[in-house]
Amino acid sequence: MNLTHPFLDADGDKLREECGIFGVIGARDAAAMTALGLHALQHRGQEAVGIVSYDGQDFFARRGLGHVAQVFSDAAALAELPGEMASGHVRYSTTGGQGLRNVQPLHADLARGAFSVAHNGNISNAMSLKRELVQRGSIFQSTSDTEVIIHLIATSRYHKLLDRFVDALRMIEGAYSLICMTPKRMIACRDPLGIRPLVMGRIGDATVFASESVALDVVGAEFLREVEPGEIVEVRQDGRITSHRPFGDVGARPCIFEHVYFSRPDSVMGGQSVYEVRKRIGMELAKESPAEADLVIPVPDSGVPAAIGYAQESGIPFELGIIRSHYVGRTFIQPSDGARHADVKRKHNANRALVEGKRIVLIDDSIVRGTTSLKIVQMMRDAGAKEVHMRIASPPTSHSCFYGVDTPERSKLLAAQMDVAAMAEYIHADSLAFVSIDGLYRAVGEKARNAACPQHCDACFTGEYPTPLTDMLERDADTSQLVLPVGNVA
Repeated sequence: MNLTHPFLDADGDKLREECGIFGVIGARDAAAMTALGLHALQHRGQEAVGIVSYDGQDFFARRGLGHVAQVFSDAAALAELPGEMASGHVRYSTTGGQGLRNVQPLHADLARGAFSVAHNGNISNAMSLKRELVQRGSIFQSTSDTEVIIHLIATSRYHKLLDRFVDALRMIEGAYSLICMTPKRMIACRDPLGIRPLVMGRIGDATVFASESVALDVVGAEFLREVEPGEIVEVRQDGRITSHRPFGDVGARPCIFEHVYFSRPDSVMGGQSVYEVRKRIGMELAKESPAEADLVIPVPDSGVPAAIGYAQESGIPFELGIIRSHYVGRTFIQPSDGARHADVKRKHNANRALVEGKRIVLIDDSIVRGTTSLKIVQMMRDAGAKEVHMRIASPPTSHSCFYGVDTPERSKLLAAQMDVAAMAEYIHADSLAFVSIDGLYRAVGEKARNAACPQHCDACFTGEYPTPLTDMLERDADTSQLVLPVGNVA
């Protein structure tokens, strides 16, 4: 989430969520609970973390680069954050977006009181809005698109804070889940399409918000419900909860890739177990793209549930033919192809005794650039695999995401440059198949994708973006260097 370059990690070979957010109001040691909740959301952002608290008099903040356990390593760090209200944020940085000035939650003293915001998502007209705000005298302290929200609230002509907040949200496009704090309340909301997730829970008299239900589990909170698309939930210091729906019902479009990869498998998303959905994706794959093979092998860890489903549906034994080291950083943060390729070897190792002489089906969640798949297939062949059939638990990723997911530019996505047969040849697989878009929708509980009115945001597969993409279109007009997405841009 960076205004200088929202396109993201130039070397990545995995799609990645950029942020996770957590907030609690009405709890003793709110900051400690927030740190624990953020730890459960660490998979959504591993480069920086921040927590802001309020003790009834003042706001306190602590931010740092690294994991939650590194930045909040002892009781002394949390002691700096007193109060019964706190919110926190874990993030990945994008190109040009590293450094403490972009670490959230962001906090500002506005004319009508202090305000902090933690944001998951991406504002697709942030650069356009920032240009207008700067011309009107706003001074920005970060390159984060989130800061635009603060300036829009500060410059709104409405009197009441909630009205100023709604006024600001009406001016932004794209995807957002927000947890905001003022001296009197916590405000949580989702964009009108509900592209990014946000759930609500309760522990004792405290109200809790989080990007995923697993964070509620970890802190011992009861899951109440999801914050609805377009809903603003206001929780006052005395515990009163008010729901506002200023945007009406425009039809939800939650991100379908949350089910494929982003969310933890022990989370519940859209009323469904993420783990069970991933198993059903594997079952759909087995029905659509069977293979004559001896073993079904997941690419760990993200391919495991789908591989279990594929094995159950096909009757082919499931085995751990690849062993993963959990002490190696993710491949997408390596600075060069050479480093990334070496990292694959350190991160995954073939179980030769199991693989040798076998026909295997490899299951992974996605193919982005294809470099990791190429190395994994070669690893299997080096271990003596007789045949390697690759099956992918998502449709081909052929378009960039502009809603808070770090993807390469479209010109660097393998599926945007090759058909499936060419991709199979590129990664040296005996065969390659992806689950169909309708198969993916069946796995998440729909009969099929409604082409006239899709039930999810699936733009990374279809190119049909559900919101305007003002900044991207302006950059294309200015530079003629970006490839326009194929499909319907609302």
